[in-house]
Amino acid sequence: MARKSAPSNRTPSTGKAVPSEAPDAKRAPTLSSLRGEIDQLDLDIVTLLNRRAEIATQIGQLKHKQGLEVWSAAREDEVIARAVSASHGPLPNETLRLIFRELMSGSRSLQRNLRVACLGPKYSYSYLAAVAKFGEAVDHVPVGSIAAVFEEVNRRHVQFGIVPLENSTDGRIADTLDMFIKLPNLKIRAEVRLRIHHYLLGRCEWSQVRRVYSKSQALSQCRNWLGKNLPQSAKVEVVSTAAAAELAQREEFAAAVASRAAASAYRLNVLAENIEDQVHNVTRFAVIAEVAEQPTGKDKTTLMLRLHNQVGSLNRILAPFEKFGVNLTWIESFPVPGAPKDTNPAYLFFLDIEGHVNDLPVQKALEAIRKKCDRLDILGSYPRSECVES
Repeated sequence: MARKSAPSNRTPSTGKAVPSEAPDAKRAPTLSSLRGEIDQLDLDIVTLLNRRAEIATQIGQLKHKQGLEVWSAAREDEVIARAVSASHGPLPNETLRLIFRELMSGSRSLQRNLRVACLGPKYSYSYLAAVAKFGEAVDHVPVGSIAAVFEEVNRRHVQFGIVPLENSTDGRIADTLDMFIKLPNLKIRAEVRLRIHHYLLGRCEWSQVRRVYSKSQALSQCRNWLGKNLPQSAKVEVVSTAAAAELAQREEFAAAVASRAAASAYRLNVLAENIEDQVHNVTRFAVIAEVAEQPTGKDKTTLMLRLHNQVGSLNRILAPFEKFGVNLTWIESFPVPGAPKDTNPAYLFFLDIEGHVNDLPVQKALEAIRKKCDRLDILGSYPRSECVES
Protein backbone atom coordinates (compact mmCIF):
# COMPACT_ATOMS: atom_id res chain seq x y z
CA MET A 1 0.00 0.00 0.00
CA ALA A 2 1.40 3.33 -1.06
CA ARG A 3 2.20 5.79 1.72
CA LYS A 4 0.41 9.16 1.45
CA SER A 5 2.75 12.08 1.29
CA ALA A 6 2.38 14.91 3.81
CA PRO A 7 0.70 18.08 2.55
CA SER A 8 3.24 20.41 1.02
CA ASN A 9 3.53 24.05 2.01
CA ARG A 10 5.33 24.93 -1.20
CA THR A 11 3.74 26.44 -4.35
CA PRO A 12 3.60 24.05 -7.34
CA SER A 13 5.09 26.60 -9.75
CA THR A 14 8.04 27.96 -7.75
CA GLY A 15 8.58 25.39 -5.04
CA LYS A 16 9.00 28.22 -2.51
CA ALA A 17 7.74 27.77 1.04
CA VAL A 18 4.41 29.40 1.94
CA PRO A 19 3.86 30.62 5.55
CA SER A 20 1.71 28.18 7.48
CA GLU A 21 -1.72 29.49 8.61
CA ALA A 22 -1.72 30.49 12.28
CA PRO A 23 -3.53 27.92 14.43
CA ASP A 24 -5.88 30.59 15.88
CA ALA A 25 -6.50 32.42 12.63
CA LYS A 26 -9.94 30.87 12.13
CA ARG A 27 -10.90 31.77 15.71
CA ALA A 28 -9.76 35.41 15.65
CA PRO A 29 -12.51 37.54 17.26
CA THR A 30 -14.47 39.90 15.12
CA LEU A 31 -16.49 42.95 16.11
CA SER A 32 -19.65 40.97 15.54
CA SER A 33 -18.56 37.97 17.61
CA LEU A 34 -17.37 40.14 20.49
CA ARG A 35 -20.65 42.07 20.53
CA GLY A 36 -22.51 38.79 20.52
CA GLU A 37 -20.50 37.62 23.51
CA ILE A 38 -21.26 40.87 25.37
CA ASP A 39 -24.97 40.54 24.53
CA GLN A 40 -25.04 37.06 26.06
CA LEU A 41 -23.12 38.23 29.14
CA ASP A 42 -25.60 41.08 29.58
CA LEU A 43 -28.49 38.62 29.53
CA ASP A 44 -26.70 36.46 32.10
CA ILE A 45 -26.00 39.50 34.29
CA VAL A 46 -29.65 40.62 34.20
CA THR A 47 -30.78 37.13 35.21
CA LEU A 48 -28.29 37.05 38.09
CA LEU A 49 -29.18 40.56 39.25
CA ASN A 50 -32.87 39.70 39.40
CA ARG A 51 -32.13 36.48 41.23
CA ARG A 52 -30.06 38.47 43.72
CA ALA A 53 -32.94 40.92 44.16
CA GLU A 54 -35.34 38.03 44.84
CA ILE A 55 -33.05 36.73 47.59
CA ALA A 56 -32.66 40.24 49.01
CA THR A 57 -36.45 40.52 49.18
CA GLN A 58 -36.62 37.24 51.10
CA ILE A 59 -33.99 38.57 53.51
CA GLY A 60 -36.11 41.69 53.97
CA GLN A 61 -39.14 39.57 54.85
CA LEU A 62 -37.13 37.65 57.45
CA LYS A 63 -35.79 40.90 58.91
CA HIS A 64 -39.34 42.23 59.20
CA LYS A 65 -40.49 39.12 61.08
CA GLN A 66 -37.52 39.38 63.45
CA GLY A 67 -37.95 43.13 63.99
CA LEU A 68 -34.58 43.95 62.39
CA GLU A 69 -33.64 47.10 60.51
CA VAL A 70 -33.74 46.98 56.70
CA TRP A 71 -30.52 49.01 56.33
CA SER A 72 -27.22 47.95 57.84
CA ALA A 73 -24.22 50.17 57.12
CA ALA A 74 -21.81 47.45 58.24
CA ARG A 75 -23.32 44.78 56.00
CA GLU A 76 -23.34 47.00 52.92
CA ASP A 77 -19.74 48.06 53.53
CA GLU A 78 -18.82 44.38 53.85
CA VAL A 79 -20.48 43.49 50.53
CA ILE A 80 -18.72 46.31 48.68
CA ALA A 81 -15.34 45.47 50.24
CA ARG A 82 -15.70 41.81 49.26
CA ALA A 83 -16.59 42.69 45.67
CA VAL A 84 -13.63 45.07 45.35
CA SER A 85 -11.16 42.60 46.87
CA ALA A 86 -12.37 39.82 44.55
CA SER A 87 -11.75 41.90 41.44
CA HIS A 88 -8.47 41.74 39.53
CA GLY A 89 -9.46 44.32 36.90
CA PRO A 90 -9.62 45.79 34.41
CA LEU A 91 -12.75 47.43 35.85
CA PRO A 92 -11.70 50.21 38.30
CA ASN A 93 -12.48 49.60 41.97
CA GLU A 94 -14.45 52.86 42.19
CA THR A 95 -16.69 51.72 39.34
CA LEU A 96 -17.34 48.43 41.12
CA ARG A 97 -18.13 50.29 44.32
CA LEU A 98 -20.72 52.46 42.55
CA ILE A 99 -22.30 49.45 40.80
CA PHE A 100 -22.73 47.52 44.03
CA ARG A 101 -23.92 50.60 45.92
CA GLU A 102 -26.79 51.09 43.46
CA LEU A 103 -27.45 47.35 43.29
CA MET A 104 -27.99 47.23 47.04
CA SER A 105 -29.94 50.50 47.01
CA GLY A 106 -32.35 49.13 44.41
CA SER A 107 -32.70 45.79 46.21
CA ARG A 108 -33.32 47.58 49.52
CA SER A 109 -36.11 49.64 47.96
CA LEU A 110 -37.97 46.37 47.23
CA GLN A 111 -38.00 45.73 50.99
CA ARG A 112 -38.88 49.23 52.21
CA ASN A 113 -38.86 52.76 50.89
CA LEU A 114 -36.37 54.71 53.00
CA ARG A 115 -36.45 58.48 53.48
CA VAL A 116 -33.19 60.33 54.17
CA ALA A 117 -33.06 64.01 55.16
CA CYS A 118 -30.04 66.11 54.19
CA LEU A 119 -29.05 69.74 53.92
CA GLY A 120 -30.26 70.57 50.43
CA PRO A 121 -31.05 71.28 47.76
CA LYS A 122 -30.05 68.50 45.38
CA TYR A 123 -26.36 68.31 44.41
CA SER A 124 -25.15 69.93 47.62
CA TYR A 125 -22.28 68.04 49.27
CA SER A 126 -24.63 66.73 51.96
CA TYR A 127 -26.82 65.32 49.19
CA LEU A 128 -23.78 63.73 47.54
CA ALA A 129 -22.80 62.20 50.90
CA ALA A 130 -26.31 60.76 51.25
CA VAL A 131 -26.08 59.24 47.78
CA ALA A 132 -22.62 57.84 48.58
CA LYS A 133 -24.04 55.98 51.60
CA PHE A 134 -27.60 55.08 50.54
CA GLY A 135 -27.53 55.18 46.72
CA GLU A 136 -30.18 56.77 44.52
CA ALA A 137 -33.08 54.40 45.29
CA VAL A 138 -34.22 56.23 48.45
CA ASP A 139 -36.31 59.36 48.95
CA HIS A 140 -33.76 62.14 49.48
CA VAL A 141 -35.50 64.85 51.51
CA PRO A 142 -33.65 68.19 51.20
CA VAL A 143 -34.17 70.65 54.06
CA GLY A 144 -32.93 74.16 54.73
CA SER A 145 -30.71 73.71 57.80
CA ILE A 146 -28.80 71.20 59.90
CA ALA A 147 -31.32 71.73 62.70
CA ALA A 148 -34.11 70.75 60.30
CA VAL A 149 -32.33 67.46 59.51
CA PHE A 150 -32.33 66.58 63.23
CA GLU A 151 -35.96 67.59 63.59
CA GLU A 152 -37.06 65.47 60.63
CA VAL A 153 -35.48 62.41 62.23
CA ASN A 154 -36.71 63.26 65.72
CA ARG A 155 -40.31 63.64 64.48
CA ARG A 156 -40.01 60.37 62.51
CA HIS A 157 -40.76 62.04 59.21
CA VAL A 158 -37.67 60.22 57.88
CA GLN A 159 -35.76 57.13 59.00
CA PHE A 160 -32.30 58.72 58.60
CA GLY A 161 -30.61 62.09 58.36
CA ILE A 162 -27.13 63.02 57.25
CA VAL A 163 -25.24 66.00 58.69
CA PRO A 164 -21.66 67.30 58.38
CA LEU A 165 -19.64 66.65 61.52
CA GLU A 166 -16.14 67.95 60.78
CA ASN A 167 -13.93 69.07 57.93
CA SER A 168 -10.21 68.43 57.64
CA THR A 169 -9.61 72.09 56.71
CA ASP A 170 -12.06 73.96 58.96
CA GLY A 171 -12.58 71.55 61.85
CA ARG A 172 -15.88 71.01 63.68
CA ILE A 173 -19.30 71.93 62.32
CA ALA A 174 -20.74 73.91 65.24
CA ASP A 175 -24.38 73.68 64.12
CA THR A 176 -24.23 69.88 64.21
CA LEU A 177 -22.63 69.72 67.65
CA ASP A 178 -25.20 72.20 68.95
CA MET A 179 -28.05 69.94 67.79
CA PHE A 180 -26.52 66.93 69.54
CA ILE A 181 -26.65 68.99 72.74
CA LYS A 182 -30.37 69.62 72.16
CA LEU A 183 -31.28 66.13 70.90
CA PRO A 184 -28.79 63.66 72.40
CA ASN A 185 -31.38 60.88 72.04
CA LEU A 186 -30.55 60.68 68.33
CA LYS A 187 -27.66 58.35 67.54
CA ILE A 188 -24.92 58.28 64.95
CA ARG A 189 -25.65 55.17 62.90
CA ALA A 190 -22.83 55.45 60.37
CA GLU A 191 -20.26 57.88 58.99
CA VAL A 192 -19.40 59.03 55.49
CA ARG A 193 -15.91 60.39 54.83
CA LEU A 194 -16.29 62.32 51.58
CA ARG A 195 -13.30 63.74 49.73
CA ILE A 196 -14.44 67.23 48.70
CA HIS A 197 -13.33 68.74 45.39
CA HIS A 198 -14.48 72.29 44.74
CA TYR A 199 -15.05 73.75 41.27
CA LEU A 200 -15.51 77.31 40.10
CA LEU A 201 -18.67 77.29 37.96
CA GLY A 202 -20.26 79.99 35.84
CA ARG A 203 -21.69 81.10 32.49
CA CYS A 204 -19.21 83.92 31.91
CA GLU A 205 -15.45 83.96 31.40
CA TRP A 206 -13.18 83.70 34.42
CA SER A 207 -12.03 87.33 33.96
CA GLN A 208 -15.64 88.56 34.01
CA VAL A 209 -16.57 87.12 37.42
CA ARG A 210 -17.75 89.86 39.79
CA ARG A 211 -19.43 87.77 42.52
CA VAL A 212 -18.65 84.30 43.87
CA TYR A 213 -21.45 82.51 45.70
CA SER A 214 -21.10 79.52 47.99
CA LYS A 215 -21.71 78.11 51.44
CA SER A 216 -19.47 79.67 54.10
CA GLN A 217 -17.47 76.45 54.64
CA ALA A 218 -16.79 76.05 50.92
CA LEU A 219 -15.59 79.66 50.60
CA SER A 220 -13.37 79.11 53.63
CA GLN A 221 -11.87 75.95 52.15
CA CYS A 222 -10.94 77.89 49.00
CA ARG A 223 -10.02 81.22 50.58
CA ASN A 224 -6.38 81.24 49.42
CA TRP A 225 -7.22 80.25 45.84
CA LEU A 226 -10.01 82.81 45.61
CA GLY A 227 -7.85 85.53 47.15
CA LYS A 228 -5.07 84.88 44.63
CA ASN A 229 -7.15 84.33 41.49
CA LEU A 230 -10.28 86.45 42.06
CA PRO A 231 -9.13 89.17 44.45
CA GLN A 232 -11.59 91.81 43.16
CA SER A 233 -14.67 89.57 43.22
CA ALA A 234 -17.19 89.79 46.07
CA LYS A 235 -17.54 86.56 48.08
CA VAL A 236 -21.19 86.02 49.01
CA GLU A 237 -22.33 83.36 51.48
CA VAL A 238 -25.52 81.41 50.72
CA VAL A 239 -27.27 78.46 52.34
CA SER A 240 -25.66 75.73 50.20
CA THR A 241 -23.31 75.12 47.29
CA ALA A 242 -26.26 73.99 45.17
CA ALA A 243 -28.07 77.27 45.87
CA ALA A 244 -24.86 79.03 44.79
CA ALA A 245 -24.89 77.13 41.49
CA GLU A 246 -28.51 78.17 40.91
CA LEU A 247 -27.59 81.84 41.43
CA ALA A 248 -24.60 81.53 39.08
CA GLN A 249 -26.93 80.09 36.46
CA ARG A 250 -29.29 83.08 36.75
CA GLU A 251 -26.78 85.93 37.02
CA GLU A 252 -24.54 87.02 34.18
CA PHE A 253 -21.28 87.89 35.96
CA ALA A 254 -21.54 85.46 38.86
CA ALA A 255 -19.78 82.22 39.70
CA ALA A 256 -20.29 79.49 42.26
CA VAL A 257 -17.99 77.28 44.28
CA ALA A 258 -19.73 73.93 44.09
CA SER A 259 -19.46 70.31 42.96
CA ARG A 260 -18.98 69.00 39.43
CA ALA A 261 -22.42 67.39 39.74
CA ALA A 262 -23.89 70.87 40.27
CA ALA A 263 -22.22 72.04 37.06
CA SER A 264 -24.09 69.39 35.07
CA ALA A 265 -27.37 69.95 36.89
CA TYR A 266 -27.39 73.73 36.41
CA ARG A 267 -25.75 73.75 32.94
CA LEU A 268 -22.70 75.72 34.08
CA ASN A 269 -19.19 75.72 32.67
CA VAL A 270 -16.29 74.55 34.81
CA LEU A 271 -14.06 77.63 34.96
CA ALA A 272 -11.51 76.00 37.30
CA GLU A 273 -11.32 72.64 39.03
CA ASN A 274 -9.97 71.37 42.36
CA ILE A 275 -9.67 74.88 43.80
CA GLU A 276 -9.70 73.72 47.44
CA ASP A 277 -6.62 74.94 49.33
CA GLN A 278 -5.90 71.56 50.95
CA VAL A 279 -5.27 68.62 48.63
CA HIS A 280 -6.75 66.16 51.13
CA ASN A 281 -9.96 68.07 51.84
CA VAL A 282 -12.31 65.60 53.55
CA THR A 283 -15.65 66.24 55.25
CA ARG A 284 -16.94 63.64 57.69
CA PHE A 285 -20.71 63.26 57.75
CA ALA A 286 -22.78 61.49 60.39
CA VAL A 287 -25.81 59.40 59.55
CA ILE A 288 -28.26 59.97 62.40
CA ALA A 289 -31.15 57.72 63.43
CA GLU A 290 -33.06 56.64 66.53
CA VAL A 291 -30.87 53.60 67.24
CA ALA A 292 -27.16 52.85 66.99
CA GLU A 293 -25.47 50.12 64.94
CA GLN A 294 -24.56 46.67 66.19
CA PRO A 295 -20.86 45.81 66.75
CA THR A 296 -18.79 44.93 63.67
CA GLY A 297 -15.26 44.64 65.07
CA LYS A 298 -14.18 47.81 63.20
CA ASP A 299 -16.10 50.44 65.11
CA LYS A 300 -15.79 53.86 66.66
CA THR A 301 -17.90 55.54 69.33
CA THR A 302 -18.75 59.22 69.69
CA LEU A 303 -19.21 60.66 73.18
CA MET A 304 -20.42 63.97 74.60
CA LEU A 305 -19.09 64.92 78.06
CA ARG A 306 -19.81 67.82 80.39
CA LEU A 307 -16.98 68.32 82.85
CA HIS A 308 -16.70 69.95 86.25
CA ASN A 309 -15.21 73.41 85.81
CA GLN A 310 -12.16 72.54 87.87
CA VAL A 311 -8.42 72.26 87.44
CA GLY A 312 -7.47 68.84 86.00
CA SER A 313 -11.01 67.81 84.98
CA LEU A 314 -10.05 67.00 81.38
CA ASN A 315 -6.93 65.13 82.42
CA ARG A 316 -8.95 62.96 84.81
CA ILE A 317 -11.45 61.86 82.19
CA LEU A 318 -8.72 61.09 79.62
CA ALA A 319 -6.74 58.84 81.97
CA PRO A 320 -9.17 55.85 81.84
CA PHE A 321 -8.81 55.62 78.06
CA GLU A 322 -5.08 55.00 78.43
CA LYS A 323 -5.61 52.68 81.39
CA PHE A 324 -7.96 50.36 79.48
CA GLY A 325 -6.23 50.63 76.10
CA VAL A 326 -8.89 52.66 74.30
CA ASN A 327 -7.57 54.90 71.54
CA LEU A 328 -8.87 58.49 71.39
CA THR A 329 -9.08 59.79 67.78
CA TRP A 330 -10.97 63.11 67.97
CA ILE A 331 -11.77 65.76 70.57
CA GLU A 332 -13.61 69.08 70.32
CA SER A 333 -14.75 71.51 73.00
CA PHE A 334 -17.95 73.53 73.06
CA PRO A 335 -19.08 76.04 75.73
CA VAL A 336 -22.27 74.97 77.49
CA PRO A 337 -25.12 77.00 75.96
CA GLY A 338 -27.10 79.33 78.19
CA ALA A 339 -24.45 79.88 80.85
CA PRO A 340 -24.61 83.30 82.60
CA LYS A 341 -22.35 85.83 80.93
CA ASP A 342 -20.64 86.86 84.15
CA THR A 343 -19.41 83.34 84.95
CA ASN A 344 -16.63 81.18 83.61
CA PRO A 345 -18.67 78.72 81.50
CA ALA A 346 -18.42 74.97 81.73
CA TYR A 347 -17.51 73.11 78.55
CA LEU A 348 -18.89 70.14 76.69
CA PHE A 349 -16.35 67.86 75.00
CA PHE A 350 -17.05 65.72 71.96
CA LEU A 351 -14.79 62.70 71.60
CA ASP A 352 -14.31 59.81 69.19
CA ILE A 353 -12.80 56.59 70.50
CA GLU A 354 -12.00 53.34 68.75
CA GLY A 355 -14.28 50.43 69.59
CA HIS A 356 -17.97 49.77 70.22
CA VAL A 357 -19.80 50.67 73.41
CA ASN A 358 -20.42 46.93 73.92
CA ASP A 359 -16.66 46.18 73.91
CA LEU A 360 -15.38 45.37 77.39
CA PRO A 361 -12.43 47.86 77.39
CA VAL A 362 -14.78 50.65 76.28
CA GLN A 363 -17.31 49.71 78.94
CA LYS A 364 -14.66 49.80 81.67
CA ALA A 365 -13.33 53.16 80.51
CA LEU A 366 -16.81 54.71 80.35
CA GLU A 367 -17.70 53.35 83.77
CA ALA A 368 -14.67 55.11 85.25
CA ILE A 369 -15.32 58.32 83.30
CA ARG A 370 -18.98 58.52 84.27
CA LYS A 371 -17.92 59.05 87.90
CA LYS A 372 -15.67 62.00 86.96
CA CYS A 373 -17.99 64.18 84.86
CA ASP A 374 -21.31 66.03 85.15
CA ARG A 375 -22.81 64.38 82.08
CA LEU A 376 -21.97 61.57 79.68
CA ASP A 377 -23.97 60.91 76.50
CA ILE A 378 -23.10 58.12 74.09
CA LEU A 379 -23.97 59.58 70.69
CA GLY A 380 -23.49 56.29 68.87
CA SER A 381 -21.25 53.37 68.00
CA TYR A 382 -20.87 52.70 64.29
CA PRO A 383 -18.49 51.14 61.74
CA ARG A 384 -15.42 53.09 60.64
CA SER A 385 -15.62 54.04 56.98
CA GLU A 386 -13.17 54.48 54.14
CA CYS A 387 -12.88 57.79 52.35
CA VAL A 388 -14.91 58.02 49.12
CA GLU A 389 -14.76 60.50 46.27
CA SER A 390 -17.46 63.11 45.84
